[in-house]
Amino acid sequence: MQSPQTPTCKNGLVWSTAVQRCVKPRSSGLTDKELLQQGRAMALAGQYQDALDVLDAVDNKQDSMVLTYIGYSHRKMGQTDVGIGYYMQALAIDPRNINTHEYLGEGYVSSGKYELAKAELDTVKQLCGDTKCEQYEELAAAIAGKPVD
Repeated sequence: MQSPQTPTCKNGLVWSTAVQRCVKPRSSGLTDKELLQQGRAMALAGQYQDALDVLDAVDNKQDSMVLTYIGYSHRKMGQTDVGIGYYMQALAIDPRNINTHEYLGEGYVSSGKYELAKAELDTVKQLCGDTKCEQYEELAAAIAGKPVD
């Protein structure tokens, strides 16, 4: 992930260490991995449209984590069905992606599809090996109606 010293850019820009400023993602020269890291950080910080702008610049659109954070951003912007569609694409590539299963379950909760959310919780439990991982705890909280980040 980004180091604490890496500045956070806005308006869909990314930080380029090469030129020490925020630049457009498509002309940044950043690798897909770097774009994913910055897009993910933006999504988790609530900068959903900025995250989508950055993730759109990733060349490999068949990366399950890229698809996951595109889905996450859409879901958080209220486009739950669009987000779920991206999660399904991500799981077709990597069916063991625990973050995607958590977010898919949260999407089901926000759509009122609690049985599907509980099925995702069971999958997360299997992937974690128990109920002590962050993804399980957050999805369980969402199903219980508690606020989730």
